[in-house]
Amino acid sequence: MNTTSLKTQVSPEEWQLRTDLAACYRLVAMYGWSDLVFTHISARIPGPEHHFLINPYGLMFDEITASSLVKVDQNCNKLIDSPYPVNPAGFVIHSAVHAVREDAQCVLHTHTRAGVAVSAQKAGVLPISQQSTFVLASLAYHDYEGVAFRDDEKPRLQADLGNANFLMLRNHGLLTVGPSIADAFLSMYVFESTCQIQIAAQSGGSELVQVDPRIVQGVAQALKVQTGGMGGQFAWPALLRKLDRVDPGYKD
Repeated sequence: MNTTSLKTQVSPEEWQLRTDLAACYRLVAMYGWSDLVFTHISARIPGPEHHFLINPYGLMFDEITASSLVKVDQNCNKLIDSPYPVNPAGFVIHSAVHAVREDAQCVLHTHTRAGVAVSAQKAGVLPISQQSTFVLASLAYHDYEGVAFRDDEKPRLQADLGNANFLMLRNHGLLTVGPSIADAFLSMYVFESTCQIQIAAQSGGSELVQVDPRIVQGVAQALKVQTGGMGGQFAWPALLRKLDRVDPGYKD
């Protein structure tokens, strides 16, 4: 792809956000969470305007670069000319979350097999792993209403999400919210691991041992200790080093 570099056309803050978001797309592909060209990861650009970066629709996640990301407003109208299309229908979920969560710089949504499988289980996420305790400490559910392209679904999704950072979209997939791209990615890593572990444990056919609910209540402090109080930023530099070794093209 011959995408014109936007590095000199945007602020340093926006360029850094573009680089991190492009890296996030490539990491999602690397870890096997992408769904061809479908699903989205959005990031709000710092400032009073509700401007966002989102993927150019039709590109595989491992093709996305900092310059190819499309800058849009709250209604998904392009703010910088781009040869790539955007998917307004795909932005419905993301715009709904960004509209009510000022703390959400990044919204990450996936359709993985494990995530959809657990989302279809009536009990949802079970407290059967250490990973699940982090999810359960801030988990919400939203019932399936069909392909999410109708604006009238937004108020119900917003109400269901509330202040949670993990949202299970019933019969659909997983969504994480984070104050940074790094936080949203780390949350999705834990969410996806939780679902994979649950499906694997259930396949054994034995009765599952559940974690004491009191442990879930104290997990927020445990997570701070685990990451040195840095959240996703603790792991993000190592993830970027890993990506740079095998797929550095995201910086273009």
